[in-house]
Amino acid sequence: MRRIVVTGTGAITPIGNSVPEFESGLFSGQNGVAPITRFDTEGFSVHLAAEIKNLDPEAYLDPPQIRKMDLFTLYAMMAADQAITQSGFLSDTDPNKVGVIIGSGIGGIGALEESHQILMEQGPRKISPFFIPKLIADIAAGQISIHYGLKGPNYCVTSACATASHALGDAFRLLRYGDADVIVAGGCESSITPLTLAGFSSMKALSRNPDPETACRPFDADRDGFVMGEGAGVLILEELEHARKRNAPVFGELVGYGATADAFHVTAPAEGGEGAARAMIRAIEDAHISPVEVGYINTHGTSTPYNDKNETIAIKTVFGDHASNDLIVSSTKSMTGHMLGASGGAEAIAALLALQRQEIPPTIHYNTPDPDCDLDYSPNLPSRHSFEYAMSNTFGFGGHNAVLLFKLFHS
Repeated sequence: MRRIVVTGTGAITPIGNSVPEFESGLFSGQNGVAPITRFDTEGFSVHLAAEIKNLDPEAYLDPPQIRKMDLFTLYAMMAADQAITQSGFLSDTDPNKVGVIIGSGIGGIGALEESHQILMEQGPRKISPFFIPKLIADIAAGQISIHYGLKGPNYCVTSACATASHALGDAFRLLRYGDADVIVAGGCESSITPLTLAGFSSMKALSRNPDPETACRPFDADRDGFVMGEGAGVLILEELEHARKRNAPVFGELVGYGATADAFHVTAPAEGGEGAARAMIRAIEDAHISPVEVGYINTHGTSTPYNDKNETIAIKTVFGDHASNDLIVSSTKSMTGHMLGASGGAEAIAALLALQRQEIPPTIHYNTPDPDCDLDYSPNLPSRHSFEYAMSNTFGFGGHNAVLLFKLFHS
């Protein structure tokens, strides 16, 4: 079976606009949550988010290109450029064998809100011809393909907060089948907008805590909802022999992928994390390893009462005594907020960084233990750990579960 490795990574996150900045933020416990600056939140019940800061898109694209893209596409383009540059495959790879699978959970909702306001105030003739290409969720994958001339499999995955992990899982399978030698894969999101904030607030999914230092606290007994984040996480997945032939850098190996459905509820997780447990088991089986070989899980860990409890139960179901004795888990959403469709990309990079460093990023803002959440969450400080396999969990509204399993690469 063809082995699949990671030869490049790119990240635009609330705690850093490159992988080195993201890494520094992760292992220093940087908090990306702050009052929303993009619009006036007066009248809203929620005032915090994890926004992208100090963005410089002109370092990557020309102003005319930038004006034609919604932020979610810009984030994807910037993260993809970082990953592609690091991987270096453009100079010696057949573009017909390079795919792009970039997903977004919501797409260009910022463009939608802006254009709807123009329609209401100025009429249909004032709507930009670029509105639809800015809106549609698949356009990030399309724009990356066009910009770099990549002609392999090209599409978008949309599965809410599991989006990026499904995109990476699909890329993993296509590479194993030989449909491509290299795939640019991950997720992007920019949904910190008035309409989205109002919608998530109405369904009581968001934390109403006004304190940026305690609002996002996964697995803590006082958690009361997630904090919206945004950004992009993009990985270059490549068939190992192809990577070796061109002497590419290798940052880890993707060895397992599991995808399941809860078939339970549109927003709530299945009781006891039943669907999540099956996805973790499937990823472990796909990798042909034992559960006790997994040393770290980057959890979905949203800071909502039901997710954190049920994910904990699911982990204990899958890993048994290992969950309590040797397994360390953490939620990097405590720092980035919930990046929605981009989460799986950024968190896959976090899992890879943990493997490379043999160090677990912390779950910050953890103060009050919850009896229902009784694992080692690496609270508030990073922890040193020797391990060979790291798992990344992502679960989405609609009951979508996607789990990735990475291995430390040995040349």
